[in-house]
Amino acid sequence: MRRVLHALLPVAWVLFLFVPTSYAVAYFVESVFEVPLREESFRFERPWAALLLLAVPLVFAARAYVQRRARPRLLFSRVHELAMAGPGRKLFFLPAPMAMRVTAVALLALALMGPQSIHARDQSEVEGIDIVLTLDMSGSMQASDIRPDRFRATQAVVDSFIRRRPNDRIGAVVFGRDAYTLMPLTTDKAALREAISQLQLGAIDGHGTAIGNALGTALNRLRRSHAKSKVVILLTDGDSNSGNITPDQAAELAHTMQVKVFTILMGQSDDARVQRGRDLFGQPIWDRGNFPVNPELLRGIAQSTGGEYFAVSDRAGLERSFHTILDRLEKSEIEDAGRVYGELYPAFAWPALFLLLLEALTSLLLLRRWP
Repeated sequence: MRRVLHALLPVAWVLFLFVPTSYAVAYFVESVFEVPLREESFRFERPWAALLLLAVPLVFAARAYVQRRARPRLLFSRVHELAMAGPGRKLFFLPAPMAMRVTAVALLALALMGPQSIHARDQSEVEGIDIVLTLDMSGSMQASDIRPDRFRATQAVVDSFIRRRPNDRIGAVVFGRDAYTLMPLTTDKAALREAISQLQLGAIDGHGTAIGNALGTALNRLRRSHAKSKVVILLTDGDSNSGNITPDQAAELAHTMQVKVFTILMGQSDDARVQRGRDLFGQPIWDRGNFPVNPELLRGIAQSTGGEYFAVSDRAGLERSFHTILDRLEKSEIEDAGRVYGELYPAFAWPALFLLLLEALTSLLLLRRWP
């Protein structure tokens, strides 16, 4: 009978520790994290990690094996007198460290299962529209009337614009003699900003300005958009002199698609200073270039599509034009009913670590055995 009770003692200790610990964890979750432990408000992110609970019986088996192998043996001449002394009080507490370890292992397994609280998010309205930035990369964009030059000023101002539109999908089209998609509509603003910052004049054929093709390519990116508001921002410094789509045809298509086109003309003079190279001492060599502009064309595109036309001659004017566009952009309302998940693993991990520490202290101080 005594052997049976001695064998059941570790199980009793596990239940003695696990039950109040479970209540403590539940109280901690409900009071600190304010999460009611109901099925609809609680979940495990990685339920397959429940296989780790198989470690609990393994701890029992390993502990029993180690204890059997490490059991101290003393030669004593009068064993019957030693037996008359009976078991000491500490014998009752011997399974306590193992029970602490088993409970800690179970709690750690539950923590690794990824317990999470589920908060239903109320339907909210998120501001967001679809925007395609259309950037001129023709050779005239190297003119330095807008410091440091037209193209690098465009990159800096566009980067700031993208950072100010966190809820929008934004794409980018670049054009010179022809037009190309740099990036389709995306919410990955970091990737878009990186792609634009890496652009360099000369990467595409800049011997021409295909405004019609550029606008057509941008509209193609918006063809499948279901956003309430669709916008193209067209930045160029010249007249349309290339491409197989005329600007008027592209503007008519934009009007049909209900896409607003904001046009920005960079530089108001046909004559601009251009860096042609550097001398032997590394100083820039400047020349004058003739770059025809057509403000009437860009103004007509903007007016026919419900957008707005801007003419800028310096960096400050370019920044003001983008600030104005930010104010003009409509806000589409997107119902965003979803769920927010909160991590609850600390409620399981901290009690487990406490029990492991308590096990170590108990084994080293209270239940230390000799030899």
